[in-house]
Amino acid sequence: MQASTSLDGEPVTLVTEKAEPKFERQISMSTLKDEFCDPDNPKQIQFEDISAAAYKIRDGVMKTPCTRSRLSGLLGVNLFFKKEFLQFTGSFKERGARYTLMMLPQEQKEKGVVAASAGNHALALSYHGKELNIPITVVMPKIAPLMKVQACRSYGAHVIVTGKDISESREYAMKLGKQEGLRYINGYDHPHILAGQGTVGLEILEQVPDLDACIIPVGGAGLIAGAALAIKSLKPSVQIIGVESETCPSFAEALKAGKPVYTSTTSTLADGTLKAGKMISTLADGLAVPTVGVNAFVTAAPLIDKMVVVEEQSIALAILRLIELEKAVVEGAGATGLAAIIQGMLPELSGKKVVVILCGGNIDTTCLGRVIERGLAADGRLVRFVVTVSDRPGGITELARTISKMGISLKDMYHERAWIKSDIFSVQVKCVVETRDAEQSKELEQVLREKYDHVVWGPVH
Repeated sequence: MQASTSLDGEPVTLVTEKAEPKFERQISMSTLKDEFCDPDNPKQIQFEDISAAAYKIRDGVMKTPCTRSRLSGLLGVNLFFKKEFLQFTGSFKERGARYTLMMLPQEQKEKGVVAASAGNHALALSYHGKELNIPITVVMPKIAPLMKVQACRSYGAHVIVTGKDISESREYAMKLGKQEGLRYINGYDHPHILAGQGTVGLEILEQVPDLDACIIPVGGAGLIAGAALAIKSLKPSVQIIGVESETCPSFAEALKAGKPVYTSTTSTLADGTLKAGKMISTLADGLAVPTVGVNAFVTAAPLIDKMVVVEEQSIALAILRLIELEKAVVEGAGATGLAAIIQGMLPELSGKKVVVILCGGNIDTTCLGRVIERGLAADGRLVRFVVTVSDRPGGITELARTISKMGISLKDMYHERAWIKSDIFSVQVKCVVETRDAEQSKELEQVLREKYDHVVWGPVH
């Protein structure tokens, strides 16, 4: 046992070492069916469920701002951002988590609940469980960021880190729930979770009553199910657009199949094609749900007007734009809506009033720098090139001087001599530079091509 301090300054006791419980033999996969998320009997939530949730959580969840974006003029869209990343734990998940906990029978409130999550759902349950005095157990996979694991513990939750991925963690959590009488709460498909998430739609209509469209990130589909139902029930003319990452377009695949189906993650090859494969990392890790929720699907599918799939580099660029122009640090999942506009996938929204939900801000700080660099590269401001220059005294100095005179920052330089097949007194110089904008990058390329015979511009595969 180890004493520590919670995020709000109160002392808590952290469990740093605890043996994992051993399950009784009779608990098998066949008994792990989630009664609230039954594929054979999906539940379509109603507008009345969202209204009830809004009343219940009104004093416990922040009503986040929905403000006009500085990007409106740049993108040609009258753009508003619903800033759910400002919630106490950094995401919209608090809405569904609090409502679900409040709706538990008193006996279950005393026993507690269990959930499997790598991040936002775990944080939301842990925080609101502490607020409502309900015991919380969260099972997190080994890939979960340490920052989020420690945050859940600081809120007083019992955290078990086990499983190589969220699927193994979920199986463990459900077995634990069966054995110890804990209610398992699916973070994107429990009916009360969907109703709670829908309250964000009610707030959007109150804050921007004359909107034309709402762009919503889609992972397990809990957010779009609730928000779309709330918005469409009160204003059917609003266009609902769902956005997924190219690495795991599970809702788009579900729409094609007419039901939730398992969707393999994909990676982008050098030629731009997609290749299915093992679980890979993605900037939008919060959306990497291979199979969407059954309740979420039957609720959301009839309400979505359009689904789009965005590229990873567009997500990186969206994160960069939000940091630079909105002064907002948003995780990859939260930036996908803006990424769809930046990528030019929604030209029909030109001149219209559009709300984009920035659903979360819990980006892993250890990779934020890498994401910014990817965004700069996607924006044409971080450039890599190879140029062959004279290996005699002054050759490399002249290249550096040319770059410097243009006011361009030289970030990295590497010399290579052994594999040059031309003049023995030549050297290949690989450079990474940071420019003011894409236009200055093109100007640098033109200057180098005029000055040197051998220039290879951009990534070399």
